[in-house]
Amino acid sequence: MTGPSTSAALLTGLGLPASPALPALPPSPRRFPDGAHYRVEIPSVEGPRCLEAVLTEAERLDVPVTRVSQGTGVGLLTDAEIGEMVKLAAGRDVELSLFARPCAAWGTSAAARSPAGAVLSASAWGQDQLTAAVDEIRRAADLGVRSVLVSDLGVLSVLGRLRSAGELPADLQAKVSVMLPVANPATAGVLVGLGADTLNLPTDLSLAQIAEIRSVVDVPLDIYVEAPDNLGGFVRHHELPRLVEIAPPVYVKFGLRNAPDVYPSGTHLDELTVGLSRERVRRARLGLDLLERSGATAVCSPPGARGLALPLP
Repeated sequence: MTGPSTSAALLTGLGLPASPALPALPPSPRRFPDGAHYRVEIPSVEGPRCLEAVLTEAERLDVPVTRVSQGTGVGLLTDAEIGEMVKLAAGRDVELSLFARPCAAWGTSAAARSPAGAVLSASAWGQDQLTAAVDEIRRAADLGVRSVLVSDLGVLSVLGRLRSAGELPADLQAKVSVMLPVANPATAGVLVGLGADTLNLPTDLSLAQIAEIRSVVDVPLDIYVEAPDNLGGFVRHHELPRLVEIAPPVYVKFGLRNAPDVYPSGTHLDELTVGLSRERVRRARLGLDLLERSGATAVCSPPGARGLALPLP
């Protein structure tokens, strides 16, 4: 690109609209506790080696990663592995969020594997899976984790009630997974009422639909600006400038298109998952570069910012 003209101005000069009839959406007045508009999250950080790779790449590429999340689940990590992840994350002031499983797709449910029943796949199937998920939440909390991913309404409700009763740490945060659809403002309000501290929205919501949800809830929204193939495979980096204006406080999540589904992960996949983790940080760098070129004035939180559910080593 040469010269001071913006692409929008160049298009206008050719008699074309600067943007394709985008609706006028209100900027969000809400912010993170440190006053920032957005934070960077790297998802699918499946174990200690992946976390090491993310932290190393974040330092090398100057990416202010504030949260990492994992999808395989607490139950497929040893105490030593969770302890190592807690120590690594705490040492860099990064929030660590681990998934509370199991779920229907990993059990004996035939409905969850059917075309019409796919939406059931992340549900806790029966009291035994509900109990197992609560076991995982308690174990994670005992090992110092202060953020857990949940994908079932009942699990979220139980977490909120146990936290209020003092049976779980008061600073334990419930991060609603993208697998529990938050597709409209009413649903968002219900989940916050059940104890959700942060909401992961479906990957294909329009900016207008995101703004609708933001208008009724104060908690942070977690939004994929690049989604893995099994969640749509969308690459929405170009929407970042508007996203950090209409959705704050918002975690911008950099998944990875054209990457294999590795859940459940393990050490047999370390070489693959470590490489994927590095590339997600690179994607984040690309997104931050785009924001800088756009002239957006939104502020990004640094690691250690107020309000993060930092692990306790």
